[in-house]
Amino acid sequence: MKLYMTPGSCSTAIHIILEELEEVFEAHIVNLPAGDQFKPDYLAINPKANIPALMRQDGTVLTEVPAIAFWLGRARGRGKLWPKDVENETRALEMMTFVAGSIHGHGFARIFATGNFSPDSSLHESIKAQGRLLVEKTFSIVNKALEGKSWIAGDYSVADAVLFYVEFWADKTEIDLPQNVLRHYRAMLERPAVSQVLREEGYRPETLGQRAEI
Repeated sequence: MKLYMTPGSCSTAIHIILEELEEVFEAHIVNLPAGDQFKPDYLAINPKANIPALMRQDGTVLTEVPAIAFWLGRARGRGKLWPKDVENETRALEMMTFVAGSIHGHGFARIFATGNFSPDSSLHESIKAQGRLLVEKTFSIVNKALEGKSWIAGDYSVADAVLFYVEFWADKTEIDLPQNVLRHYRAMLERPAVSQVLREEGYRPETLGQRAEI
């Protein structure tokens, strides 16, 4: 398989899942600031012009973090990273959708891709501030969902790797995480596969997760 990814992005979740499953794959870096996602070679693979994209062994391509995570969790590694009962399956899907659609799509997108929300640069700081408020609000919802739990859906699953990428972004942008979310983030940082992926993507995991809980 081939993973088309950008270090430190949402594709980090898929990178972690592949390593947790001990999959053999090729990593292909898509340089977003350089506009690689709009080049014809990449558009032929993923016409959505985003990351990640996972080309499977039969040549078919999957896109969108929740969809790729679902397929890997359920179809690979004998399903060891996918919940075993319908309630936990539903909670995993619920969390992955919330991360991608709300925490990422509405919150962090305003921080990292501010220009997509308005071409008027005089509005950019207020858009970023709105993004931070949205991230804090959505993390408070996740915090309640994690109450009394170590992992999102019973045992460790692909949903935890998906939540991790926005926790990681919060750490990098100095957004404090609430108690249960921070505990989850620190537990993720202790996983060997997560540490390995972070180092491969150019980060020092021992420096992360140091912010105080709120």
